[in-house]
Amino acid sequence: MRSCHSMVVLACAAGTAGLSVRMSAAPAGATSSPTSSTTAEPLLLRAARGEVTEQTPVWMMRQAGRHMKCYRDLVKDYPTFRERSEIPDVSFEISMQPRDAYGTDGVILFSDILTPLPAMGVDFAISEGGAITIEPIRTREDFAKMTAKPFEPETRCHFVGEVLSRLRTQLAGTDATVLGFVGLPFTIGTYLIEGATGTKTGFAAMRELRESDPQLAKDMLGLVAERIAQYAVYQIDSGAQVIQVFDSWAGHLTPEEFDEWAAPYQRQVVSTIKEKRPDTPVIIYMAPDTYSKGGALIERLASSGVNVVSIDHTISLAKAREQLDAAGYEHVGLQGNLDPAILCDGTPEEIVAATEDILKQAAGRPHIMNLGHGIEATTPESNANLFVKTVQKFRSA
Repeated sequence: MRSCHSMVVLACAAGTAGLSVRMSAAPAGATSSPTSSTTAEPLLLRAARGEVTEQTPVWMMRQAGRHMKCYRDLVKDYPTFRERSEIPDVSFEISMQPRDAYGTDGVILFSDILTPLPAMGVDFAISEGGAITIEPIRTREDFAKMTAKPFEPETRCHFVGEVLSRLRTQLAGTDATVLGFVGLPFTIGTYLIEGATGTKTGFAAMRELRESDPQLAKDMLGLVAERIAQYAVYQIDSGAQVIQVFDSWAGHLTPEEFDEWAAPYQRQVVSTIKEKRPDTPVIIYMAPDTYSKGGALIERLASSGVNVVSIDHTISLAKAREQLDAAGYEHVGLQGNLDPAILCDGTPEEIVAATEDILKQAAGRPHIMNLGHGIEATTPESNANLFVKTVQKFRSA
């Protein structure tokens, strides 16, 4: 396998045409069909379906991005996030970088949870510093923009389907699993109503709309749920073997608020995916926040009907397993949950010890190794590589 650095520098030097050359060289045994598979299914796919695998699969949330030099090299030629995520050649290249560099078992589409918004009639921008700008949806008149045209991801998000198809072709015959992802309605709705990242605004506009016009807020969340489910199915049909769903902002809701404003729409999305593509596993993740730290809401996440709950780093994997088992979710697998701060700043000995401790806690149960949150931008690539290699070498006693 070619090194990430040498491969991407050559591609960047040649521009988009250079990136295209990389894509045309599929590995031995690859086929042109995005749905092709080997007799033995990939490790991560099996674990996501509830199998106790002979080795724990591993990938990292936000694994494709700023912590990698080869990504930063591409930023010089493609300075906006939307360029990098919406030009198929570039998105494909970035998606493959962690696989090429570390040998991760999961290869996740390089994109954003906001990517389908223009197809819903709402444009957005992401600055290089990460600031998000959206024309807010706060009135019935605003909402009409979202209902004016049908949602057609195969037309407006065709680049997503193209990248996923290419990933399946590139990885056919390997042990890698292709992951797609979507944002869940409460989180997407928060962005739409706030017009920015909720943490920057204190979620004030979302709270105001829920109180002043709860029916409009629920109509919006219901429409987003319908379209996000459609978008997830489109990703599956394009090549995604597993879908991860993110409800990043739902953790700031009290349990009672969560039950009214997040849970029903989580279930709507997951049940639609399961109805239309029952063989595709679904993983759910919610970032640690005011009311979700320490695993306070993980039983509610499991109740959405997913196959796997991705655990943050504010609760031990053993405790999370205990809670889910006690609540009747013994069949639900776990993903996680190394603290990204340890991966970023820890010594090699600390990273290995923390990683092996989590693997021991998960022994004998379905488990996908990951972080408890996205990888930090300043994480050394050597640390990320050590994490992946530690998981892949580990064998429980």
